[in-house]
Amino acid sequence: MNYAFIGLGNMASAIIKGMAHSNQFSTDKIYGYDIMDEKAQTLTEFGLIACDSIEKAVGADVVVLAVKPQVLPQVLTVLKNSIFKQPLIISIAAGKEIEYFERQLGELPIVRVMPNINAAVGAATSAYTGNKFATSEHKQLVERLFATVGTITELPEHLFGVFGAVAGASPAFAYMYIDALARVAVAGGMSKQQALDIAASTVFGSAKMILASSEHPWSLIDKVCSPGGTTIEGILSLQSDGFEDAVHRAIAAVIEKDKKLRQ
Repeated sequence: MNYAFIGLGNMASAIIKGMAHSNQFSTDKIYGYDIMDEKAQTLTEFGLIACDSIEKAVGADVVVLAVKPQVLPQVLTVLKNSIFKQPLIISIAAGKEIEYFERQLGELPIVRVMPNINAAVGAATSAYTGNKFATSEHKQLVERLFATVGTITELPEHLFGVFGAVAGASPAFAYMYIDALARVAVAGGMSKQQALDIAASTVFGSAKMILASSEHPWSLIDKVCSPGGTTIEGILSLQSDGFEDAVHRAIAAVIEKDKKLRQ
């Protein structure tokens, strides 16, 4: 099976590298085109076959659209005029719903995927949804493809706005939290790099505990808080300062902005 990537930015590059490192995909069957040819050339070390036009890339069984939304109209025009079979179309373009691609391309199997920035380190949290032409085999392929850069979950498209806030925007919030922890440690005399390493490692371990445990997060919180101890003082301080409310408002703000952008 051949794969073609249109657009070779950070996300597409991460996926191509994930495919190469997984040993589940034949790297001599991965094609790619980008308006900046040097991006394609950089990825040739991972087996990518660089193409000098969209037309030369789209004869594949699977076409991954990884361009910016404003570029999509001209890409889809070329794609529609160049397709000579029915490939699976996978879009990772932000904000463009499946209906948009159906209007442009007609009755093709189309899957929309929303990955996040952590794909760069193989730890993306992705969601996908397919149209009525996307078979269970297509969906399994999408899951296998994006599993090379993290985890992926099927969601109905009407939940993509919520997913984008919780999984797409929240890495930035997590980075802020880690940096805040590190800055306090610096104030206490620790070097910034050491503080960042410790804070990031602790957050990483806490996330693994949530995923591995069947316990509710508050049950785990209670295990850390000894009666009359230090941690409960910090918890009470966070609650008093509106920590949870601030998170809720941030997610709600992202969801509301997403709705406005799609109007």
